[in-house]
Amino acid sequence: MKFGVVIFPGSNCDMDMIYVLRNIMEQEVVELWHKDTDLQNVDAIVLPGGFSYGDYLRSGAIARYSPIMEKVIEFAHHGGFVFGVCNGFQILCESGLLPGALLHNENQKFICKNVYIIPDNTTNAITHKLDKQKPLKIPIAHGEGRYYASEETLQQMRVNGQILFRYCNQHGEITSEANPNGSIENIAGVCNQKKNVFGMMPHPERASDDELGNTDGYAIFESILSHLIHHK
Repeated sequence: MKFGVVIFPGSNCDMDMIYVLRNIMEQEVVELWHKDTDLQNVDAIVLPGGFSYGDYLRSGAIARYSPIMEKVIEFAHHGGFVFGVCNGFQILCESGLLPGALLHNENQKFICKNVYIIPDNTTNAITHKLDKQKPLKIPIAHGEGRYYASEETLQQMRVNGQILFRYCNQHGEITSEANPNGSIENIAGVCNQKKNVFGMMPHPERASDDELGNTDGYAIFESILSHLIHHK
């Protein structure tokens, strides 16, 4: 599989993502600069975390207008696989490729710590190989991670199985105490209606290497890869 990792001015998790895809998952990876307009025939696009354009205005708001994003939007509209993590998730919401928005954390502070998330369903590319009963320990690092969508939108998302993950405790219980940022319904990740565009706030690439003592994120990449290979 050929993955394209989009790099914006201010991206800082791009190399972590490239390392996991290239060295751990053993896939071909190309770097796509924000001014590029050639996607180099990639099979999948990943928008990594960071602070694109310094998060001025609103996280992801300026990056959404980068030349590369026109091509990413086109790619997604044609059914291409797109995955955004943290700032990448914010950019996908700003682009209208994902429903809802990411607001300032409830405590108005930047939060960086390990959290637990649990799959809401296993009917999509990101979660289909995961155990619905098993919570995953994945780090978060964000100041604007509070997911919000209108009740009408949430209702549609529930029906369509568009909620990927919810924040939970280590026992898999979805509680308000386990919600790190005040996200509505403890939502940690979502996908679009067609289930080809995905976004999540936690960083699976920071939990995919044995050296880090936590490989819970590896299962997410394994799920993605198996889906892409099966659907190629």
